[in-house]
Amino acid sequence: MSRPPFRRTGSSVRDTAEAAFKSATTKPVEAPPKAPAIPSGREMVTLRIDREVLEHFQAGGPGWQDRINDVLRKIVDAKIVDTES
Repeated sequence: MSRPPFRRTGSSVRDTAEAAFKSATTKPVEAPPKAPAIPSGREMVTLRIDREVLEHFQAGGPGWQDRINDVLRKIVDAKIVDTES
């Protein structure tokens, strides 16, 4: 049986050791910082609501999701005012 040919990598044992040390001591590249969230931005969510409520808002045509958001915003704003009193 013959052995596969020995391949020289062109580097000495010292070069190999230095490369291994460098890769072990090099700091990993940090991920870029996340962009700050926009306070008034919107977020996609899944929401379960009654069929009648959905039909009521969809009956007004396109923009029904914005109308639902507007109603919820009014409720949240009213709760904030009630809580501050």
